[in-house]
Amino acid sequence: PEGPWDSDALPRKRAVLTVLLHFLETYKGLLQEEESAGKVIKDLYLLIMKDASLYLELEDEILRLHQLVETVELKVPEETPPPSKQVKPLFRHFRRIDSCLQTRVAFRGSDEIFCRVYMPDHSYVTIRSRLSASVQDILAAVTEKLQYSEEQSAREEALALVVVASSGEKALLQPSEECVFTTLGINSHLFACTKDAIESLVPLPEEIQVSPGDTEFHRVEAEEIANHMTAFHWELFRCIHELEFVDYVFHGERGRRETANLELLLQRCSEVQHWVATEILLCESLGKRAHLLKKFIKIAAICKQNQDMLSFYAMVMGLDNAAVSRLRLTWEKLPGKFKNLFRKFETLTDPCRNHKTYREVLSKMNPPLIPFVPLILKDLTFVHEGSKTLLDGLVNVEKLVTLRPDLSSPAGLDLEASPSQLQTKAYVRQFQVIDNQNLLFELSYKLETSSQ
Repeated sequence: PEGPWDSDALPRKRAVLTVLLHFLETYKGLLQEEESAGKVIKDLYLLIMKDASLYLELEDEILRLHQLVETVELKVPEETPPPSKQVKPLFRHFRRIDSCLQTRVAFRGSDEIFCRVYMPDHSYVTIRSRLSASVQDILAAVTEKLQYSEEQSAREEALALVVVASSGEKALLQPSEECVFTTLGINSHLFACTKDAIESLVPLPEEIQVSPGDTEFHRVEAEEIANHMTAFHWELFRCIHELEFVDYVFHGERGRRETANLELLLQRCSEVQHWVATEILLCESLGKRAHLLKKFIKIAAICKQNQDMLSFYAMVMGLDNAAVSRLRLTWEKLPGKFKNLFRKFETLTDPCRNHKTYREVLSKMNPPLIPFVPLILKDLTFVHEGSKTLLDGLVNVEKLVTLRPDLSSPAGLDLEASPSQLQTKAYVRQFQVIDNQNLLFELSYKLETSSQ
């Protein structure tokens, strides 16, 4: 026991408070997921409040602690029953406009979502599930929705859960795997079937059919699209907690639990790349196609100006897609000014010397900015695999990496809510893309069969 007369007590109390405040600041968004952590904080909070009257010098820290505890809804000492959970629409959820127009919010493993699980004949059941649900839990929900009785289940072979991509590739998921919803590819879907039916599974028709012609992209100005992209990607980026980067790198592909928001942003990065290629390769007119190239380069330039390096980098990679870069006749019609600008963009995204040019440009930018997230993961992987976590039984502090991005909102992106703007917003947030590279090449060869 300590009293205010103990000369060492005050510094020790302040040190404990400092650590606790830092912990709450860092993890406040995740504490509701961990009941045990919440209980420890509540107990510690009660002990600190008992001492509050004895240590008036700690008044500011204790007030800040009280505010943080209230923020993370760790009610002390009485708890109120949690409100009923609201079902959240997943990214690209059923391609519904009302869902995609909502402001993106951070996902947690306990969040409940709706999900479609398809059958071999492409009929489907819609289930309500936790985001972190295991494959076994998903199959149980599907079985219940199909109204299989116990007697029928005993007679028939158990169902398996399979991911089917638009290319036709299939991946059988193991019963213990969790958090599978946010790891699906852009045009991939979950199928439930018996194991002997796996080979017969084929992609949904809408994922492999192509409809050339003008899309919404042709109507909207480059600046409008770029600004809507930056606004959306900012919503996605600010949902990511720093721990998601650590979990993604340290726990590997099959051990991740709380990386939903990071997975969704990575999926979006891939989607933007394929969107660029899709729009260009679905345009049958050579003149219009060259105009689209110019427009995409212009959008990339505006995104760079907005400090949305995620959009910028992904769009340059989309223009460098082999199915697009081989369109010699199209590139020849591009004005020289835009050819030179795109060469500069390619230099900026060149991975040589560990992305030296990109890192130099990024270092000169003041927050807020959206970095190219895959490169952050690459750097963390290098740190993780190249450094030991423990040295002689002690934590290797050289391996510590600080990830505290500036999450203040980017300036100049107050977009009006007119019908036209809402239409553009909906288009930007649910791109229709072809992610099958073989199909992209087929389109490319049909457009310019004599290209190099």
